[in-house]
Amino acid sequence: MTTEKTSFVYVTYILSTPQKVFEAVTRPDVARRYWGHENVSDWNPGSKWEHVRANDERTVELVGKVIEISPPSRLVISWANASQAADPTSHSRVTFEIEEYESMVRLTVIHDELEAGSGMANGISKGWPIVLSSLKSFLETGRALDIFAKPKAA
Repeated sequence: MTTEKTSFVYVTYILSTPQKVFEAVTRPDVARRYWGHENVSDWNPGSKWEHVRANDERTVELVGKVIEISPPSRLVISWANASQAADPTSHSRVTFEIEEYESMVRLTVIHDELEAGSGMANGISKGWPIVLSSLKSFLETGRALDIFAKPKAA
């Protein structure tokens, strides 16, 4: 029996350069400033990457492999909870497409090969919009958003 798959696509426009957007995703010291995590890898095809919480515990929360990399326009990685790293069926895929668009950048994030209805699919549908909004704010103003913010109670 096959599991139904789903995908999530998010597009945003950022007043920046492709190089700065690419570095914001791949450089741990930059990612920690708007994401609260560091993406750690040597960024070679086939290499592992880890999504490490930028705090004293340094918890590895997500893991995967670099599938394709073409700086500064494209990055494709596999993506799984660290606790499910050994189960290839739990891995999804994230593609970052970075295009010059007039005097700005169009960033398209495609998160696919997700199990429909899974905790991961639910989590990323809430997570990507705030992370990418924080990335945009950070690159445009130097100030990131609080990506760990919670909705205010009614």
